[in-house]
Amino acid sequence: MTLGTIEIVRGDITKLDVDAIVNAANTTLLGGSGVDGAIHRAAGPELLTESRTLGGCRPGEAKITRGYHLPARFIIHTVGPIWRGGKHDEARTLANCYRNSLQLAVENEIKTVAFPAISCGAYGYPIKEAAQIASKATREFLAVSDELEKVIFAVWDEDVYDAYLQIL
Repeated sequence: MTLGTIEIVRGDITKLDVDAIVNAANTTLLGGSGVDGAIHRAAGPELLTESRTLGGCRPGEAKITRGYHLPARFIIHTVGPIWRGGKHDEARTLANCYRNSLQLAVENEIKTVAFPAISCGAYGYPIKEAAQIASKATREFLAVSDELEKVIFAVWDEDVYDAYLQIL
């Protein structure tokens, strides 16, 4: 069994040439601000049309669409938790975002997947804690699944990049 690799890059997730990118979506899956808005803009209006058929998504769950005008063939949409002080099961919900997205990737024969820093923007999750959860959930998944070749954490901000670099 070959373990998949984990990389971190600083840059625009919508430009990555991977099988799938993960969208830090809201519960409607109909677009929003931050990474979600950037992905919807880059993918084109067809993404909104397909997203309307999915019936939304609950925090911690994941759903998949085509990538349309992105280099990535697929978009895996997951809804991270809104940070409310850490006393509302936010860590479990965030870990489930990674686990469920990775499982959906495997089910769709995706070999390379890129994640943003889920919940670290408008949802206010502390970056260091989020990076630890992302790393742990991903490593645990890769330890028992050999279908994925590469997981990339694609982050936009130097502070977020440094936090992920320290963890990884």
